[in-house]
Amino acid sequence: MDKTSALASGILRGVGGQSNIHRLENCMTRVRLEVHDDAQLDIPALKALPGVSGYVKQGVQHQVIVGPGRAAQVVDAMNALMTGGAPEVVGDAAHNKAQATARYKAPMSDALRKLANVFIPLIPAFIASGLITGIVNILKRPDIVGDLATQYPNLIGLLGIFGSAVFAIMNILVGVNAARVFGGSVAMGGVMAGILSSPQLAQITLFGEALQPGRGGVIAVLLVVALMCWIEKRLRVLLPGSVELILNPLLTTLITASVAIVALQPVGGMISDAIAHGATLAIDKGGLLVGALLAGTFLPLVLTGLHQGLVPIHVELVQAHGANALLPVLAMAGVGQIGAAIAVLLKTRNARLKKVIKGALPVGLLGVGEPLIFGVTLPLGRPFLGACLGGAIGGAAISYFKVATVVTFGISGLPLALTIVTGKVVLYLLGYLLAVAAGFLFTWCLGFNDPEE
Repeated sequence: MDKTSALASGILRGVGGQSNIHRLENCMTRVRLEVHDDAQLDIPALKALPGVSGYVKQGVQHQVIVGPGRAAQVVDAMNALMTGGAPEVVGDAAHNKAQATARYKAPMSDALRKLANVFIPLIPAFIASGLITGIVNILKRPDIVGDLATQYPNLIGLLGIFGSAVFAIMNILVGVNAARVFGGSVAMGGVMAGILSSPQLAQITLFGEALQPGRGGVIAVLLVVALMCWIEKRLRVLLPGSVELILNPLLTTLITASVAIVALQPVGGMISDAIAHGATLAIDKGGLLVGALLAGTFLPLVLTGLHQGLVPIHVELVQAHGANALLPVLAMAGVGQIGAAIAVLLKTRNARLKKVIKGALPVGLLGVGEPLIFGVTLPLGRPFLGACLGGAIGGAAISYFKVATVVTFGISGLPLALTIVTGKVVLYLLGYLLAVAAGFLFTWCLGFNDPEE
């Protein structure tokens, strides 16, 4: 049995077997699971599995952290081991992560997590499009690759299509996922998003003004699909079973689409404009202070779960401006953990802690910060504060330099440099180094109580 299959089998045993699994899915780094009976979970056994770097519980969902790119492999292996259906699996982050989530969780975190789940399945597409767009930007620079762009225009054109394709169908993808999350028909969710994005809307005048295809972006789509799911559920109860299959989709489409065009899309447009203009204005005008506040407080926000409410904002910024100035600032929060962890590594005499840090640093450099946060800095206390302060320094620099990325979310750390807009890559790396250095210095000065062996 290979390592992935062995890990899948171990997680399956730790959650009480297939019969206890209600739902199984994954994001980039975590196996996400809902179970019928929490009492059947063996959390210590899950955390002791080779390949598991942490466990978190958010609401009814258990999350096992297995690392970037591996979560999908483990879920596939679990599905292969199970018979008669494919539910979902639990996660194991560190015991410290579970404690932190339970302690700091905010009242709105579950609702925001549900909202974030609309976008989580899109992360691979965002990453691919961002990296491809970054490659295209490099290939277009004669000072780096010469006249390659003029020699191979078709290649550059095709790569540009590959990189922008996800944004061409963004609203449709969000509509489908939103319907799934909100409990409606996924096809109907796609239809609602298609109506809002139809180019033919520009040919229709309502109340003396021409309609705007795609107005409100993903914000409008979320509002409309939420209404659609509510109407669909109500009609499912009210309509006789003999005609429900025919009348429900018909009435749901007519009612929802009418309300969408008259009210929800304009409202979504106003919210979208306010978000895009507000975030851009804050970063452009706030400079050092806003960057420091955003990056310095982001990790505490993560502990409460409220950070998930930022996901639609990231998407909206790219839709409105073609670039996201918020993500590079927030990425510095995780970078500060690198410097803090290095300081702890050099100061501690605890062999186990040294081993944890050495194992977590490589993935931390790639933007996966949970092992460092929940395994090192947060349990030690003051290093977490040092890391946040380091992130604040990096965030201030990134904001001052007006660095932006072409991706919405899903990528961080050093890999994010590949997606930074032309001319700002060196400045991003400079901010990265400042965050690492500041995190190191703050943690070194603040110190910590070295745990006993």
